[in-house]
Amino acid sequence: MLVVEDESRMASVIRRSLEKEGLAADVAERGEDALWMAEAVDYDAIVLDVMLPGMNGFDTCRRLRSSGVWAPVLMLTARDSVEDRVAGLDTGADDYLVKPFAFAELLARLRALARRGELERPSVVEVGDLRLDPATHEVRRGESQIQLSAKEFALLVKLASDPDRVFTREQLLRDVWGFRTYVPTRTLESHASRVRRKLDAAGLPGWVVNVWGVGYKLRHIPSGSAAT
Repeated sequence: MLVVEDESRMASVIRRSLEKEGLAADVAERGEDALWMAEAVDYDAIVLDVMLPGMNGFDTCRRLRSSGVWAPVLMLTARDSVEDRVAGLDTGADDYLVKPFAFAELLARLRALARRGELERPSVVEVGDLRLDPATHEVRRGESQIQLSAKEFALLVKLASDPDRVFTREQLLRDVWGFRTYVPTRTLESHASRVRRKLDAAGLPGWVVNVWGVGYKLRHIPSGSAAT
């Protein structure tokens, strides 16, 4: 295990608790140290505090995933808001535990994560010059990055999963926003419009197509071809 925690007392207690369970544990006090340690050692799981000096836990987790480290990550934080939990999971964490916590729960969660093993990196989606990386939520056309919100990214990934296929509005609302959330059609339309404008600005005009009365599709227009 790798424990990334800058409070020495907390780090020591976690490490001793793990060792009592027969688990070997390394400790890093900074996110920067965690990066090179995790690249050098194949850890079964990583305990990562959010509030770290320098690079915080969110950025550390994002960098770990970007560098190809897919060991399960359990994030620790004193902040209990939904937004913070969502932020942690969106950066690539697998579980989230709020301080103060019972060490029995920490150990149980780590055992569950370790049983999963290292996660497979999500597949990169490529359509022509467009490249979408679900692991890092990056969208690029060549060397240029296209900035999308989380929902805009999810919508574009769905459309790019099957270029030139028309997805109905109902399919997109279900797959991007989920079964249990009521979302008005105008929300989908506004997101699709923003994605279209951003792709247009990136030199991919006409790629997002509104099929009137049905839904949307991503039309792959080869480089050098004119949009019609």
